[in-house]
Amino acid sequence: MQDIWEKVGEARDAFYMQQAIELSKNGMGFVNPNPLVGAVIVKDNRVVGKGWHEYFGGPHAEINAIRDARGNTEGATIYVTLEPCSHYGKTPPCSLAIIQNKFARVVVGSVDPNHLVAGKGINMIRNAGIKVQSGIMEKEVQELNEVFFKFIRTRLPFVVMKTAMSLDGKIATVTGDSQWISGETSRKQVHQLRNQYAAVMVGINTVLKDNPLLNVRDVQGKIKNPVRIVVDSRARIPLESKLLNTPETAETIVAVTNQAPKSKIKAIEKKGAIVHICPETGGRVDLLFLMKEIAAGDIDSILLEGGGTLNFEALKQGVVDKIVAFVAPKILGGTEAFTSVEGKGFAALQEAVQIENLKACPSGEDIMLTGYIKKK
Repeated sequence: MQDIWEKVGEARDAFYMQQAIELSKNGMGFVNPNPLVGAVIVKDNRVVGKGWHEYFGGPHAEINAIRDARGNTEGATIYVTLEPCSHYGKTPPCSLAIIQNKFARVVVGSVDPNHLVAGKGINMIRNAGIKVQSGIMEKEVQELNEVFFKFIRTRLPFVVMKTAMSLDGKIATVTGDSQWISGETSRKQVHQLRNQYAAVMVGINTVLKDNPLLNVRDVQGKIKNPVRIVVDSRARIPLESKLLNTPETAETIVAVTNQAPKSKIKAIEKKGAIVHICPETGGRVDLLFLMKEIAAGDIDSILLEGGGTLNFEALKQGVVDKIVAFVAPKILGGTEAFTSVEGKGFAALQEAVQIENLKACPSGEDIMLTGYIKKK
């Protein structure tokens, strides 16, 4: 009988934690570099309060749930996806608010990897005599916060390489025609990704060919345009390009090397863009150095929408974490047609980049593949 009640309790906790996880997604794209956090308050087997971390610098999920709660929270259980903080930052400690509101039980999805928290919040609550259970749907919470977990541990941005290709791996025809390889559903999904990550990065060839704006479109609800990053060793970006003439849309960063003329760098900066002068590796921008520079500005994630050359350099230099590929049911052919990864290529199979945890799902008429770079 005891085993049955334990299973009922586990199912109940997973049910409410799933609600908290879904709530946390409402903050996607707006809380960076903070984590996505949701909270649900339950009393007398009823949900009496809900909340999520809505924007960076704003109240945390626990505080919003407490403010939303109907009636007294004394004796209630609060389900929160990530360990309540225990330190003073932009807001007071959530652990203290939980203690002050006399909760009887706290259920936590995952411990916070931030060294300022990392178990301290749980200990603070337990020392106040409140029951704490952690690790409920931990894997799901950590997957949802993969950007935060990498950024807080390494101080490097989480990089997602996005590509749209034909069934035979082409991203454009032999003449360069690429609009549109993927279908409408996939293109809308790309804009969802732009809305989710802090920055979008392209190479100079993409700017010269398409003159993109790199903003968010076709997304329902709130949008937040990502910071726009151009990898441009010799500062070839035209001064009349959209990226340099739409500062109201989003900030633009141009990564150059010492090959770039100083006069052009000054002209780019005069347009309001930020220029990072990076060391070279193989005659190109040292992308790992660039990642460190970008992370110093609290940019925790990048959607890489590069062409074949930039994609290869990013893979070779080891800055990519995740792959998102939209594969369209089309065959383009052509030995000189553009592919998603070009460059010099790897000489031996053992040098190949390995993908793990590969998943496939429909995206309209296309197939969306997601996977993670296997670290060597």
